[in-house]
Amino acid sequence: MRNSCLLSSLDKAVSIVGRAVATRSTLPVLSNILLATENGRLKLSATDLEIGITCWIGAKVDEDGAVTVPARTLVDLVGVLPDERLDLSLDDRTQTLNLKCGRFTSNLRGIEASEFPAFPCTDDASAARIDPEVLRSAINQVVFAAATEESRPILTGVFARFANDASGTGQVTLAAADGFRLAERTVPLLDPIATPLSIIIPARALSELGRIISDQARLPDRQNPVAITITPSKSHILFHLDDVDLVSQLIDGNYPDYNAIVPCKQQTRVVANTAEMLKACKAASVFARESQNTVKLTIAPGAPGQIVVQSTSAETGDNVGRVEATVEGEPIEIAFNVKYLVDVLTALRADQIAIETTTPSSPGKFMPVEGPRQGINDGDLTCVIMPMHLGR
Repeated sequence: MRNSCLLSSLDKAVSIVGRAVATRSTLPVLSNILLATENGRLKLSATDLEIGITCWIGAKVDEDGAVTVPARTLVDLVGVLPDERLDLSLDDRTQTLNLKCGRFTSNLRGIEASEFPAFPCTDDASAARIDPEVLRSAINQVVFAAATEESRPILTGVFARFANDASGTGQVTLAAADGFRLAERTVPLLDPIATPLSIIIPARALSELGRIISDQARLPDRQNPVAITITPSKSHILFHLDDVDLVSQLIDGNYPDYNAIVPCKQQTRVVANTAEMLKACKAASVFARESQNTVKLTIAPGAPGQIVVQSTSAETGDNVGRVEATVEGEPIEIAFNVKYLVDVLTALRADQIAIETTTPSSPGKFMPVEGPRQGINDGDLTCVIMPMHLGR
């Protein structure tokens, strides 16, 4: 293999695929990044067998070839080399990759590319297409609610349902829950769905996908739709972006019926400014740390109505924040985990938020009210938070 590329291009590609490198593995090749020439470009791939990321960059290819090199060494090296042309050549006999950049010459001992795991193949003809910004928004508004503990592996994933709405427009519903909170968002696809399908995608894979889309959004020539395909065995999902592919294992199992915890009625409905509520909750969180992050919301009708956000610490003090609001229904005192409140308020981009409650021991329902600041409709976003015990 002999080729050359810009160091800046290689550095960016390494930073993208490097997030899929295995940190703990009995297979040494999983700690490596695959470099291979393909159709006149340089391909970089990494995988930990759960997710895999491939990135293509422009290169002048003089001789085809492939090798895997230690990811940590490659990342550290390209981070300090001068931003000039980088020449790469491979000694097939020793599997040593030679890098020349300016006045620097380095040799990386690699492992044969044949030992690198192959990524599963998908049928591109059955791909579902979605606007990248719409997908990124939905990911950010849902993935935070997924569980992080492995005691219930199903809940570490995000439930995804692909179907058509009543008008025949394709759509995907993403939902995540950890037993204490729920976030659900439905967004449109660019094409109808031939066959409805439900799967569970690891939250980590979607987080990485959202990060990649955010990086590409800064480039004017990277605005093509994201193509989503699933293997015939329904074991893997592939997201194809401009010059980047992300493949992930799917979680096997049946996702809980989360609709059962979504309140269908309310006795109190309050509408408040999202930014003001977020500030009040962040201030309350300072004193809620020593009381299991508990904050009390006192909702009172009036002209205007208000939400009083209160937290107390036996050692450091207390905090009271007041937010003007439009209140319909009965007054109520209800407690929530302030961290969950902050996550929801951060995920919402609408100027106003609606909170619906029934009793102090019933879940609270959170929804956007007005058009979002970013220009994307969040109307199909619903979040639910389980209440905490309110001590007397």
